[in-house]
Amino acid sequence: MQIQRPASKQPIPKHAKKVFKGVLFDVYQWEQKLFDGSTKIFEKVKRRDTVNILPITSDGKILLSEQEQPGIKPFIGSFGGMIDGGESPFEAAKRELLEETGFASDDIILWDAVQPSEKIDWAIYTFIARNCRKQEEQSVDAGEKIKLLYLSFEEFLSIISDEKYRDIEVAIKLLRIMNKKEELDKVKKIFLMK
Repeated sequence: MQIQRPASKQPIPKHAKKVFKGVLFDVYQWEQKLFDGSTKIFEKVKRRDTVNILPITSDGKILLSEQEQPGIKPFIGSFGGMIDGGESPFEAAKRELLEETGFASDDIILWDAVQPSEKIDWAIYTFIARNCRKQEEQSVDAGEKIKLLYLSFEEFLSIISDEKYRDIEVAIKLLRIMNKKEELDKVKKIFLMK
């Protein structure tokens, strides 16, 4: 599956210099000409792209995670993580689905791809994995505690507006169509194959 990376709202110019290399973030700076002719140093961080996966069982239950991670308040969200070097977003989605849920699917589709901030060069790919079947036990990282939540489509829509729901880009996409019955019905069909 060939997936195009979404464009940044403020691309890092070719002449930008990497001024810091961190474990998660790299920082770039460049001189930017302003409207009055003066210049100012602009800055942007870059990180590895990530995937979100919204698994759906063959009986139409949407899986979300109730998670705990060190130093972070417990949250509810989709499954996923960083794309490993040399891995495509699709390959990362399949891997993260299996690791974090123990489920697999032969029906995984890209639902959305965004760069949510102009100050961070970071693409988030959201996949829907339909007809998921239990393949093995979860194999989560040492820094994760993940409990599976099995939800109806209506329960899922209710949870996305909760402040404990972490995946803002998923919530925004759905909340923007919540009062547009025709668009919401299309999304429901994608999720539930109806």
